[in-house]
Amino acid sequence: MNRSTIAALDIGSSKICCIIAHITRDKKIKIVSYGYNASQGIKNGVITDINQATISVCNAVETAEQMANERIDSVILNVSGDKTSSRLRSATLPLHKNKPITEVDLNKVIERGLHKINIDNNELIHCIPINYKIDGGEDIKDPMNIYGEELAVNIMLGLYPSITYKTLSSVVEASHLDIENKILSAYASGMACLVDDEKEYGATIIDIGGGTTSIATFKHGYPVAFSTIPVGGINITKDITQGLTTSFAHAEDLKILHGCAFMVSHDEYEVLNVYPLGEEDDSSIRQIHRSDLIGIIAPRVEEIFEMAAHKLAAHGLAGQKNHRVVLTGGCSQLPGIRNVAALILDKQVRIGTPRNIQGLPEVINNPVFSTALGLLMFATETKERRPKKIVNHPVGESGKIAKIFNWLKQNS
Repeated sequence: MNRSTIAALDIGSSKICCIIAHITRDKKIKIVSYGYNASQGIKNGVITDINQATISVCNAVETAEQMANERIDSVILNVSGDKTSSRLRSATLPLHKNKPITEVDLNKVIERGLHKINIDNNELIHCIPINYKIDGGEDIKDPMNIYGEELAVNIMLGLYPSITYKTLSSVVEASHLDIENKILSAYASGMACLVDDEKEYGATIIDIGGGTTSIATFKHGYPVAFSTIPVGGINITKDITQGLTTSFAHAEDLKILHGCAFMVSHDEYEVLNVYPLGEEDDSSIRQIHRSDLIGIIAPRVEEIFEMAAHKLAAHGLAGQKNHRVVLTGGCSQLPGIRNVAALILDKQVRIGTPRNIQGLPEVINNPVFSTALGLLMFATETKERRPKKIVNHPVGESGKIAKIFNWLKQNS
């Protein structure tokens, strides 16, 4: 692939998208082509059928290649699913009292933090220095040229189960593509949708996808926590399918055309046509009130944000009313969802659309493509350091202690 060409591959539960872009000399992104289709063989962000998933990826990539009239051989890949997690690792470095902090000191303390990381049977997706402290004081984004006695750093690790990642990477390899870089979905969505001030002073992106809801909290310009909820827009559609005994496709149409996250009085009078499952001719149509449809949708939407509220609380953000929340992803377009989120999360909430790439084609200038577009931005803007040594075994099961535990297991 030409060095000025990059390709993003977003593998999700509801869709697979490939976007090809050219990078100008001043590092601006110019979209060249895109291809997308419905996902097959993927559930809740996890591959369930390698053959079907590979065909879906190949179709999306081929469409993008034909539009661009060029071939790609590597991609920036999103990593999603309900098993993503984050972990903080800290390190300290004694300083010379009479000399200011230099880049050498920053490199040394980061190297200490990255020394011999145990990722506990996970794939290491991210390794990001997120803040510094001098002599135990307040967080500092850039401690260069400041005097002190001790420099500390927090390094945020983004993790994903190794065995699940192996299956995901095997689908990409079966599609004859190399993985040039990888990024957690919520991180990518945040890069596409958040403004600089939001990333700097504190905001959480909640990407409500098809099978999962991905969450990333940003501060000081970097993500400081990742989490995922195993519920998304597909769950709402399935609720409608079961509640109204109709097909999945018809339930999806009802959700998109008539759905809402909360009910108002006139919904009791608006009438909708529903095709019973297996009876899709006009003679079998039955009618319901729109309030019946919303009565199915609203509880699931509330559940998503109640689960998100627990995640925010776990990150210490429950009482911070000035902390902003940005919703994106396909389900963020459901009417009324912003109001429900603001009520349950007790935060300022806005809908996030991709805003950090100029000249987007209208088709992909949509929250559905936030992750894919964020992958391109990550490739051009972010440089992460990798640890020199990675240990991959369950915590507490190495060395002499492990031998003792194994002996006890075998002889008990």
